[in-house]
Order: sequence, then C-alpha cells, then structure tokens
Amino acid sequence: MYKIIDESGTVYSQYTYSKEADFENMIVANADKIFGAAGIYFNVKKLIGTPRKGAAIPDGYYLDLTFHNDPRLYLVEVELNSHDVYGHIGEQILRFGISTETDKYKIKNNLLSEINKDDSKKQKLAAYFSKSKYDNINELLDKVIFDNKPAAIIVIDEATDELYNVMDQLTMSTEVIEAQTYVCGDKKLHRFSPFKDEVITDLSPDIDADELDTIIVPAREDGFIEEFLNNNRWFAIRISSAMVDKIKYIAAYQVAPVSGITHIAEVEKIEKYRDTNKYIVFFKVGTTKKINKISLGKKKGMAPQSPRYSSHKTILTAKTLDDLWK
Repeated sequence: MYKIIDESGTVYSQYTYSKEADFENMIVANADKIFGAAGIYFNVKKLIGTPRKGAAIPDGYYLDLTFHNDPRLYLVEVELNSHDVYGHIGEQILRFGISTETDKYKIKNNLLSEINKDDSKKQKLAAYFSKSKYDNINELLDKVIFDNKPAAIIVIDEATDELYNVMDQLTMSTEVIEAQTYVCGDKKLHRFSPFKDEVITDLSPDIDADELDTIIVPAREDGFIEEFLNNNRWFAIRISSAMVDKIKYIAAYQVAPVSGITHIAEVEKIEKYRDTNKYIVFFKVGTTKKINKISLGKKKGMAPQSPRYSSHKTILTAKTLDDLWK
C-alpha cells in the first residue's frame, strides 16, 4: 500500500472507502480531471435494458470527444476492490453489453435530456461541432450509440490481475481507471490514472488528436536488436483501447547512450499480450527502416519512459523530441 509525502514532510495514508457512494461522489466531483475535459461526463443513473434479460443501471456515461472524427460513448461502472470481481463486476459489464444492444433509444433519450438542461454541455458540444464532421447532437449520438458499439470504463480503487483476466473474457471493450484517496487529518489527496492521459499529454498545439497514428516505445539495446529489428515485434505495451485501431506505425526510442528515436516500422496487427492488459505489436516484414535520429532537445522530461504517441508526418520532419511534444 502506497503512502504519500508532501513537501512539508506530511505523510498521507490511503483511505479505505466503506461506502461505494462516497467513492463515487469523489469521482463525479473530479470527473473532468479523471475522464478528461475534452469530453462530457453524464451523472445519470437510470435503468436500461429489459428486466431479467440483462438490464443494468450504469453509474454514469462518458462521451469522449478527444477525436473529432471518431467520438465514443462509455458506460461507467464505479466499484470498490472489495466487491466480487466475477459475480458482481464481471456480471455488470456483461449487462452493459446486453443493454446497449437492446435499449439504444433509451440511452440516447437519457443523454439528450441531460444535454438539453445543461448549458455547459451545449457549449462544449458547439465547440466540438465547429471542428468535427458532425453537425448536431442527434447525428453525434447516433454515431456513438447506433453505428459504434459503446464501450465501458471501470473506475476502481485497486485494479488487480484478476480484474483484467475477467475483462479479457468479455466481449465489451473495457478500460480500467484506478483512483484512490489519501488522508492526513482532515486533508485529502486523490491519486488516479487519467483516462487517455498519454494521448492528451502528447498533443502539441499544431497536431489534432485525429492525426495520432504512431506509437513510440522506449527500447534498450538488447531488446531493440532482438525484438524490434530481428523479430519485427514489440510486446507488453500499455495501449488505450481507443488507440489500438488508430496505430499505423511504431517507432523506437533507444535509451542512453543513443538517446533518440532511430527506427520506425509499419504495423501489421496488434493483439492482447498473453493474459494481461497489455498488447503485442507485430510489424509488416520489410518495413522497418532507419530514420534521421530525433535526439533529446532542450526541454527536460521529453525522453519516453513509457509508450507515447505522435504522427508519422511529424516524426519524419522532427529534429528533436521538442518538436514532437509540448
């Protein structure tokens, strides 16, 4: 169990929520930071689906507007780790999958009702429509509910391997966000893994999210030669499920002493890596090529410590990592 120490030396210990409602209230209060300010969180708890035939009551919905041409709707389930992974959490996601197929119109009407009475949601959607190919809310909701299959987000105080194993057995695409609260007296700190944080962080002012098509992975010399160059693959990578279908290229950042992006390859396919929440990327044979080295720039903290994203066209013109990320 983690502890947190602030600059004054004060130690914060993890707070154990006894009531799921209290945990959920913290999530809702910080929804923009946890799910992302680019989208809209709907704090709606209404039954969808047919009773005794897969009906469910989501804790909320998140309309992800990160990609202007590829929006997505997520049903949100807020859970405590103390709940049964198989009999409760897994079953709830299964019910989400069934109800999103059988009650599409009710989902749309629920969200429309919330939008019509909330000016802030209307303003955010107006800004989105000005940059996207969608003209109005009906067209947008039809896209994310009827044309695309909605996905799920589980927000939980501790994500375990057991949880990920259960998610792998379900057909509904599911993201997991871990969120915790730490306390010292009456002071509270919240620790969480932001949804799509690696995507938003990597957007420079002159790149639209829809242009992100390349994943950049840090590589040590032995793994780089054996796997990237010889075996045309790279594995055990954390990738947001929303990015899996968008990745067309993979680039290697060789760590010190090379300290630069040196090679890029076209992606053939991406699959789940064993029984984990990570992925393995297979390259198209013969497409791996050396590029002009993209070295460290003047900005600190640019060297990738984990997978990061950029666009293929930006990588081919970049001189340093400063050119890739803000």
